[in-house]
Amino acid sequence: MTDFDPGPVPHGPLPPLSAVHIPEGAAMLIGQRPRVTAMLDGQTKQAIETGRNRLMVLGAVFCFCFLALGLRLFDLSVMSQPDDVRVAGPVETMVERAPITDRNGTVLATNLTTASLYVDTSKLIDIDEAVSKLMRVLPDLSRAELDAKLRSGKSFVWIKRNLTPRQEYEVNSLGLPGLAFQREERRVYPYGRLASHILGFVDIDSKGISGVEARFDDLLRDPARHGKALQLSIDIRVQHAVTDELARAVQTFRAIGGSAIVQDVRTGEIVAMVSLPDFDPNNPREATPENRFNRSTLGTYEMGSTFKTFNTAMALDAGVAKLTSGYDATHPIKYGRFTISDDHPKARWLSVPEIFIYSSNIGSVKMALDAGIERQRDFMTRFSMTRRLSVELPEAGTPLVPNPWREINAMTIAFGHGLSVTPLHLSTGVSALINGGIYFQPTLLKPDEARPPAGERVVSSRTSAAMRKLMRLTVTMGTGKKSEVPGYWIGGKTGTAEKVAGGGYARKALLSSFVSGFPMTEPRYVVLVMIDEPKGTKETYGYATGGWTAAPTVGRIVERIAPMLGVLPTDGPDPATEGGVLIANATGKD
Repeated sequence: MTDFDPGPVPHGPLPPLSAVHIPEGAAMLIGQRPRVTAMLDGQTKQAIETGRNRLMVLGAVFCFCFLALGLRLFDLSVMSQPDDVRVAGPVETMVERAPITDRNGTVLATNLTTASLYVDTSKLIDIDEAVSKLMRVLPDLSRAELDAKLRSGKSFVWIKRNLTPRQEYEVNSLGLPGLAFQREERRVYPYGRLASHILGFVDIDSKGISGVEARFDDLLRDPARHGKALQLSIDIRVQHAVTDELARAVQTFRAIGGSAIVQDVRTGEIVAMVSLPDFDPNNPREATPENRFNRSTLGTYEMGSTFKTFNTAMALDAGVAKLTSGYDATHPIKYGRFTISDDHPKARWLSVPEIFIYSSNIGSVKMALDAGIERQRDFMTRFSMTRRLSVELPEAGTPLVPNPWREINAMTIAFGHGLSVTPLHLSTGVSALINGGIYFQPTLLKPDEARPPAGERVVSSRTSAAMRKLMRLTVTMGTGKKSEVPGYWIGGKTGTAEKVAGGGYARKALLSSFVSGFPMTEPRYVVLVMIDEPKGTKETYGYATGGWTAAPTVGRIVERIAPMLGVLPTDGPDPATEGGVLIANATGKD
């Protein structure tokens, strides 16, 4: 193609075409106009096609980039933790601990995802600034320890474990380099102090330290359970009512502590168990050793006259005494340098029911001597009073048993001295005495309904029926009157024992207790209350014995928990008098 210059454009009318001089090259181009037009159209189409292809490729690249970015955002926000730790070396993977529930499925212990703060000290710019800012947000830290950590030069140093969401937010807002978080599981107990001695607690790494948490640590940490809850036998509603009433009694009588147990006599299940003072398992480091001490299962005590339930049952079951039998309680018993007397002596012959109702030490000792040392030791062994119970807690005390078991031991054990057991020993044993004579091992786990617990006969059903009547008589006529709740036919036995101290007994340091069952027409539950070192009040006329302190506490507990447990009051005949029980003054031994 040849370039040409048409020259200046003329003004005015255009000359005729024949008069216009057309250069040779232009004439040739005009002659080939259709061909040129076709060539131009082809180049335009090719340029457009090329541009379209380039745009498609560019669009595809943009789409791919946006897709990749979207997938990454999805992964960061949904599929992974945004603040996972990436540190050199192995990091232990936190295994979720299975929850713990009560018998009704109420959650007692579970997990909460928390953030733990650590620092890579090599990334810090101003250590003094970092210390000052962190102390403002986390004032419970030690400034000296924090400063030492930040100056350690390490790439991974824990600052604080298990921060609250607000603390995590405030630390993030500081904008300090080198700080990061690791997601962890924190064990939480929604009911705080309630059932703390049963549940126990875990350490910072979620390993069981005490209570059920320690006893079933491997089971609760087993990934094969897939978070399946461990179901206990306790009812948290009953636990609350019992704790409330026991705390009220401890405060009223200015005691140093107390214990209370509610136990199902048909299965051995512990429905509630309280030890005061208690602690908050959410903050176990703040608890003193005294608060962590479980009086119900770990403390061993001489339980006083409550042991007369076993002494009387032993004599009746062995056939050495009957309800119509009588014993001379006219004078105290002297044994070497010891003298055994009654607190409120009747100074006459007493029938077996009177010995039980009036809590005669003299009559109880003579019944024990009739039964004999070997029979007494065998009887106590049958009721597990000489060995550690198999309850599902590491905090389980072993009874203090006399060795050798001599005649003086048999005499004192008859009225609750010389053999120390836990309150759980007592409640479990009394459960067997009133349920028909079957001993069930105590348990904190809800039994499988398909496989009911197996029990062992320890006394005859006849002896059990007699004990129910005697215990009911103690409430209607004896020292347990203040436990009475109309319609629930409570029966029981009071106990007041001086605490062992310095090789002897502290006369002003009492253990006052009342062990009971209800309803005595068809026993369902045993309720035991023990108050440690109560002081008399104006309302009790200065008395701090079991009948004045523990018995009314049991009555209030029964009144509150019976409806929860499905036990309704009845107007039937009083089991104390049904069938007839001889309580008249005895004139001789039958």
